[in-house]
Amino acid sequence: MTASDPVGEAAAARGADRALRAAAHHSAGRLTAGAVCSVAAAGAALAEPAVLGHTLDLLLRQDPAGARWTAWCAAIIAAEVLLDAVTARLNGGVDARSTSWLRRTGLARLLRTAPHHAARHSPGELSARLTSHATTAGAAPAAVVGAAVALLPPVGGLVALFLVDVWTGLAFLAGLPLLVLLLRAFARDSGASVGRYQEVQLALAGRLVEALAGARTIAAAGTAEREQARVLARLPELGAEGRRTWRIYGSTMARTSALMPLLLYVVLGVGGVRLADGALGVGGLLAAVRYAGLAAGAGAVTGRLAAVVRGRAAARRTAALFDLPELPQGTARLPEDGAGTLELRGVRVVRAGTVVLRDVDLRIPGGTTAAVVGSSGSGKTTLAAVAGRLTPCDEGRVLLDGVPLDELSAEELRREVGHAFERPALFGTDVASALAFGSGPAPDPEAVRAAARAAGADGFVRRLPEGYATALADAPMSGGELQRLGLARAFCRAGRLLVLDDATSSLDTLTAREVERALAADVRPGTRLVVAHRISSAARADLVVWLDAGRVRATGPHAELWRDPAYRAVFGDGTDAAGEPAGPSADEGGGPGTDGPYGAGLRPAPEPPGREAVR
Repeated sequence: MTASDPVGEAAAARGADRALRAAAHHSAGRLTAGAVCSVAAAGAALAEPAVLGHTLDLLLRQDPAGARWTAWCAAIIAAEVLLDAVTARLNGGVDARSTSWLRRTGLARLLRTAPHHAARHSPGELSARLTSHATTAGAAPAAVVGAAVALLPPVGGLVALFLVDVWTGLAFLAGLPLLVLLLRAFARDSGASVGRYQEVQLALAGRLVEALAGARTIAAAGTAEREQARVLARLPELGAEGRRTWRIYGSTMARTSALMPLLLYVVLGVGGVRLADGALGVGGLLAAVRYAGLAAGAGAVTGRLAAVVRGRAAARRTAALFDLPELPQGTARLPEDGAGTLELRGVRVVRAGTVVLRDVDLRIPGGTTAAVVGSSGSGKTTLAAVAGRLTPCDEGRVLLDGVPLDELSAEELRREVGHAFERPALFGTDVASALAFGSGPAPDPEAVRAAARAAGADGFVRRLPEGYATALADAPMSGGELQRLGLARAFCRAGRLLVLDDATSSLDTLTAREVERALAADVRPGTRLVVAHRISSAARADLVVWLDAGRVRATGPHAELWRDPAYRAVFGDGTDAAGEPAGPSADEGGGPGTDGPYGAGLRPAPEPPGREAVR
């Protein structure tokens, strides 16, 4: 969003205002109570000068009623102080609740959208939007009410000044237009400056998180100073915008601070003349001066207005997350006797204007292990994400046991479709809770350990200081160990479809074979969709799906596809010096030149039902 896009700016402003209204509605009771207390405090402040002036006149005349009116003065002052304290307490609660609502709503929408939509914002930007910007925006609802109520004493003071003496009111009114112009200019200039400051702040946060994530690469490349310069490149711009904001604020405060005393002196001078003429008493002069002071409090609205401006600007950053589209889900359930048949019909996926998958028609029978292969950029990971409904397709449908995935309930989908990734993220207090992580009832400890054994993780987990009870922070792991834990988590909650997106890339060949055997024998039977780079993974699969530039170029057993030189080139294998096909080595397994397409000493998996339909 840039200044050259007025339509987008207006839409963002409307979205921010809607978010702030919703946040205010979330704390409507506290906000209303705070407004009532604030109005009551303003009423007490307006009543105070009149009561003080009348009390002073009574005391000067030695009227017996003076003692009673003195008590009234004390009561009004005490009420004003108490109401201000209660207002501050309630507004603090409103700020906290509004901030919490903005954060929870933004985070919920972020987690419910497809990953490619979330990737529009860098991790650093997302962190800033949900932390500092949400805090600033959360203060806006109470600040709006506070700014509105803050106008009551000045306006009421001006009206009361006219009631006390018309000439003192006119004297004060003469300087009011200049004050209005000052406040209007402040709101305009500070709003633009605060917006630019927050944009630069987001960019800095994004670069910082990128640098932290790539700290090892930066250290290995010896580019720490260059990266530091890149991260901090916009720091002077941030400082300039911050100083500009404070100059605008300081300049406005200085002008209003200079204007207000001048108006008070004018009112005091006119009131003195009226007192000398006998048109105004001592108590009236005291009331006029006090009401002029309240009317001069219009300058103090600048601070409240600044909080509103900052809050609206920050709300635009946080509310941008509210516009992320949710991944729609239905309410349907899968048939209980389904084997896990996966079908893709006319699937087309477009990302950033580029067609990633086009016209994909595919049927994988239930119980089949299908390996997805292809050169880099062929769409393998996107196909895996679409097959497990981590991301939607732009055209076509994906069905599991005849039910479209977009019609399944979220609970049913995540119970029956599992995922394991190349770089898994672990969540939980300890290793056991990280492996049991997921929706639905938690698996029992024995099931967790069985899944770890199947993934080849049980041995190194038991060697940790506290075994499965070891805190994740105290369990340093290699890339292969981390992948094994990711696989164990997927195995622990395996449903009828399990999607492995390059989930064994960091495992050595022997461990990868053991995991594949355990997956076939020790994990709940079902359909497996494996994004594969190893020849051995393709060779052991019942079916290979060969992707090329987003299209399914061919499907079939690895042994049949291996006859095609272009298929061999996917694995970096071509022909030998004699021009004959160079098959994979025995330790990789599969392909011509070994003891068969499944490697030495291995046998092909049983032919699944419906194989001919797949071919």
